[in-house]
Amino acid sequence: MGILSEDVVIIRQSEKEGDPSVITINCPDKTGLGCDLCRILLFFGLNIVRGDVSTDGRWCYLVFWVIGKPNTRWNLLKTRLVEASPCFAWAFGISRCYLSDSEAQPPPDLYLLKLACSDRTGLLYDVTEVLYKLEISIEKVKISTTPDGKVMDLFFVTDTRELLGTQKRRDEVYENLRDAIGDSMMSYDIKLVGSEVTARSPASSSIAETLFSSLGERPSGLQTSSSVSIAVDNTLSRAHTLIQITCQEHKGLLYDIMRTFKDFNIQISYGRFTIKRGKNCEIDLFIVQSDGRKILDSSKQDALVSRLRAELQQPLRVVMMNRGPDTELLVTNPVELSGKGRPQVFHDIALALKKINTCIFSAEIGRHLTGDREWEVYKVLINEEDSLTVSRSKIEEQVWSTLMGWD
Repeated sequence: MGILSEDVVIIRQSEKEGDPSVITINCPDKTGLGCDLCRILLFFGLNIVRGDVSTDGRWCYLVFWVIGKPNTRWNLLKTRLVEASPCFAWAFGISRCYLSDSEAQPPPDLYLLKLACSDRTGLLYDVTEVLYKLEISIEKVKISTTPDGKVMDLFFVTDTRELLGTQKRRDEVYENLRDAIGDSMMSYDIKLVGSEVTARSPASSSIAETLFSSLGERPSGLQTSSSVSIAVDNTLSRAHTLIQITCQEHKGLLYDIMRTFKDFNIQISYGRFTIKRGKNCEIDLFIVQSDGRKILDSSKQDALVSRLRAELQQPLRVVMMNRGPDTELLVTNPVELSGKGRPQVFHDIALALKKINTCIFSAEIGRHLTGDREWEVYKVLINEEDSLTVSRSKIEEQVWSTLMGWD
């Protein structure tokens, strides 16, 4: 019997502003499904305030209580959640439940979007907001400002809807950018780039040294969340290892946890997530390894706890640096083993700088490998001539608070 998409994802929107909407997902299971779903919720800007997960290894049932925004596109959200579920693949005769992300779907086409316009405060945010609403993901960016106040933006992007090769879609992008930028927009072009162009460029060695020289310690100048408590219990359940986490709430918290389990190839059989008063979170997760057994090896337990603690204390790193006479903002976050970066980071950086009227002189996105992990690195050069009234500590705090969802 086929599974109707209406039955896979059910969204019950809240009737009162401030109350959570309820998203119910009922579909076949696969390792990493929780991570994929939480990533979509994070992309749509939803804050998960409570969650329940249950699976028998073949079928799963998930419920998320989320706080949306007035402009949340619920119908589009449902479509993306259905597409992420194994049911969607089965409907087209594709069995991808046990395939890795790279095996399940080919990499999307990469396009180069060229945009030239007059500079102003908040310009980069307005552009990223348009691309976000159109479901166009920024993979790499190169932004530069000329002495006469002109900006040349080079965005390497992918299209979630896979329509950017059509003239209709390109016209839609142009019209939305034109509405956001206005008459200061001087030129616009978008084209498919060849396979010789990669969306990932390495971060410079100096940046890497600053951000990653003290992994395992508390890096100087980088802010962290409050204390994190993680306990492992193998006595409460005969078949599962219980992980109990208490920590401070932040934007994308459940995604960070699910991403860690996905990278470790660990399956959650049952889980409960709640936010208590004071923004403190309590998470109980009954988990098993890929072979369906408990985690009894102490070294594996220590590795998992260490990684979880690092992800929850510092889901992102934010630091201000001196580059000669200039000031540079550096932000970095870990990349999934599948190669996917954290959603909305560049968008939130641009939003934070717009809030404090800070201009961006140039910006780049790169990637850095350290050990067995890959990191996404955002480098933003601040235009200090237009931002003299804003201290460096204020810039760092505003960016951090926006990324954490605390402002």
